[in-house]
Amino acid sequence: MIVWINGAFGAGKTTTARELIELIPNSTLFDPEAIGGALAHLLPPKRLAEVGDFQDLPIWRRLVIDTAAAMLAELGGTLVVPMTLLRQEYRDEIFGGLAARRITVRHVLLAPAETILRERIANREVPPDLPDGEMRIRQWAYDHIEPYRAALASWLTADAHPIDTGALTPYETAVRIAEAVSSGSAPVCDIVQTPEPTSETIAAGVLLFDEQDRVLLVDPTYKAGWEFPGGVVEPGEAPARAGMREVTEETGIRLDDVPRLLVVDWERPVPPGYGGLRLLFDGGRLDSAEAGRLLLPGPELRDWRFVTEEEAADLLPPVRYERLRWALRARERGAALYLEAGVPVG
Repeated sequence: MIVWINGAFGAGKTTTARELIELIPNSTLFDPEAIGGALAHLLPPKRLAEVGDFQDLPIWRRLVIDTAAAMLAELGGTLVVPMTLLRQEYRDEIFGGLAARRITVRHVLLAPAETILRERIANREVPPDLPDGEMRIRQWAYDHIEPYRAALASWLTADAHPIDTGALTPYETAVRIAEAVSSGSAPVCDIVQTPEPTSETIAAGVLLFDEQDRVLLVDPTYKAGWEFPGGVVEPGEAPARAGMREVTEETGIRLDDVPRLLVVDWERPVPPGYGGLRLLFDGGRLDSAEAGRLLLPGPELRDWRFVTEEEAADLLPPVRYERLRWALRARERGAALYLEAGVPVG
């Protein structure tokens, strides 16, 4: 199990985590800041300069997942993780990756009043050996108050178990967390468990269109980026039927007819991914009543929307967009296409 302690800079996450590992038997502290520090020595300066925060690096998010899983495999027990997560898609990617490894996460939010946060930031001790360190670190913390406020207003309080730490010491806060974890008032996060593949896979996606011929894209909680409704084909399952099943599970729409094949795309393995065959089917056009029955985002979906081909280019990764582009051409021509890495062959 992981107890993830979230909160703005200055909320007291790290000091509370140190107290908490003394209260939860067989628990270990894991601070993902250490991974951010290591990346400064592993990645070229040019790559580091491209992002304003190491959390924006996909390698950081993956290493957090892999390191946490490796520590639990080595040590067992409970991992206490003090780390600010203010972007929902990063939270979903990390927690989803942990869920895929069957690791449960209890998400706790330290939430003192903003006036107290600002006071703590102003009085925070800064290492004296950093050039201009005090000014930079304090300003960094101040700059993240607004994203924290936005996260509170949109998703954070609905997702995490909040604890007002304004009048609490770190030890008192740790006691509250330990009680919330043991009693279940800080529940296990409700997020889809999608095991990572261990070999090449076959995945089936289904394109659904509205009355304006815009295509439906979904934003899964368990991985980064927009996608088509669909998923991995299970052993012994027909790909088209797998696509129909996934459409129902994700959107609530039941397809009566087996969808027509549009493209078969071979996705080359790019470590750590294994690649495999990606099939796209034509699920047809939904009338306004059917489109109105689309489920609101739940454990599997953060969002969904109908988009034009041009709008999809800004949402989908390049190879996935090429797959969509050629699927639309195949739909227009009435003939399926074979692709390799998004490029027609033959």
